[in-house]
Amino acid sequence: MGFRTDSTDRSYPQPGLRERDFRRTCANGFGDPFNSYAYSAAWHANHLYIGTGRANLCLLKFAMPYVRIDTWPIECPHQNYTPEFEQGAARGEIWRYSPEIDHWDRCYRSPMVRDPTDACLYSRDLGYRGMVSFKGDSDSERALYVASWARSRGKGPEILRCQNGLDFETLPNPRFSSKNEDLVVTAIRTMVPFKGRLFTAPTGASKGHVNTAWNSLIFETRDPASGYWRSVNDPGFGTPPEVFVVFDMAVHQGWLYAGTGGINGFQLWRTQAEGEPPYHWEQVLTGGAGRGALNQGTASLISFGDHLFIGTGIQNGGYDHRFNIGPAPAEVLRVHENGDWDIVVGNARDGKEPISALGAGFNNFFCGYIWRFGVHENWLYAGTMDWTVILRYLDLTARPWRSARMLVSSGVEEFVAAQGGFELWRTCDGENWVAVTRTGFDNAFNYGCRNLVSTPHGLFVGTANPFAPKVAEQVHGEWQYRDNPAGGLEVLLGHRASGNPSRLAVSKVNL
Repeated sequence: MGFRTDSTDRSYPQPGLRERDFRRTCANGFGDPFNSYAYSAAWHANHLYIGTGRANLCLLKFAMPYVRIDTWPIECPHQNYTPEFEQGAARGEIWRYSPEIDHWDRCYRSPMVRDPTDACLYSRDLGYRGMVSFKGDSDSERALYVASWARSRGKGPEILRCQNGLDFETLPNPRFSSKNEDLVVTAIRTMVPFKGRLFTAPTGASKGHVNTAWNSLIFETRDPASGYWRSVNDPGFGTPPEVFVVFDMAVHQGWLYAGTGGINGFQLWRTQAEGEPPYHWEQVLTGGAGRGALNQGTASLISFGDHLFIGTGIQNGGYDHRFNIGPAPAEVLRVHENGDWDIVVGNARDGKEPISALGAGFNNFFCGYIWRFGVHENWLYAGTMDWTVILRYLDLTARPWRSARMLVSSGVEEFVAAQGGFELWRTCDGENWVAVTRTGFDNAFNYGCRNLVSTPHGLFVGTANPFAPKVAEQVHGEWQYRDNPAGGLEVLLGHRASGNPSRLAVSKVNL
């Protein structure tokens, strides 16, 4: 943990959540371990909704040959677009949790569609990467909007709408264009309401570029049901190719902030979205806030108190093989309204020291990104992506790193058992941080905190855990694939109550 001793007296909120305050509401991907990621989440109409990402490690293997892992962590017996893969592993799902009765229901599953060119039957949506509660102009009340992760041979991401809490309809395909040219994208990651409009930025492109849209445009609509969206900024904010994606957005003190990804480091921009688009945008930060490519992108943004907090990262888990960036741990930064900024968790530079006294990655080299922030009961929570478990599948004797030799000599399995799994930290003042868990809630395969949602019932944590159904294990010196009972996404619920709830209890699940 990191504490400053020079903080002035403050009135502190009620105690934050501890690891023992959490319990699992679901495990093993709702009983289907191909549900790898709690990709999106939202609290809507007194229920928690989760959009899943499917078979993420298999899709990584199919589409990103430049990602170098010596032994592939999971068994992928069927290729992309085969009937077995499409029906069994590729259909994204949406689940709803009813906290009053501690019960999960699956309320949507991706339809199968046929490619007219070769009659291939395939899952339309690999997952659902964005989710938000919003009232559009044609809505009588707030509806739940969900954005899909589409296929490269499809027609782009879909947006679904749910008005009654259970049934989802596919809206007219969102038309994203710039200068009368349609954009080719496959995913939408962020959707942010601001001044009566819904803002989004296409995130993914084909051929494995799930975090690279190559267009850096932001769009708005007053009515998602219309399918009409208009661009509100110049491509790359006028600085291409420095910016290849707008990765996250957040509202803070009357401004809409947009954080980007780029080879030479992220940029941060903001607008008040007044007048006619393209709006006037101010650049707040550039060059990864002085760290360059090692702060490649803004994985997460959130408003907390008087500051905008930024969680950084390098795509593909902290090591961008395609552009040879990293490996390097992520940082937490905060921005003042006047544009000044602080290193909260990170490496000292340019006369700035980390105000938490914690180095990059919360002093953990294997922290690939600060994946998600959440605010609950006046505490800011930060969840990481931690790639420690991947060490099992690397031939460290062939790596040139000094740390690799040290890990081999000390024992990789022992290290993974002690440090594997994402970390979750909390702070009430932005400066003093306390660890909630440093081991993925005792599951090294929970390598990412993918979503944090504050609700009246407590704080929900949705994990990324793609190590299933069968994971590679060494048996008598030989690699074998075996069923992994700890694989598949999990959703945990934390709240302070009398007694210590068991983390092993799992809620009821209905398909």
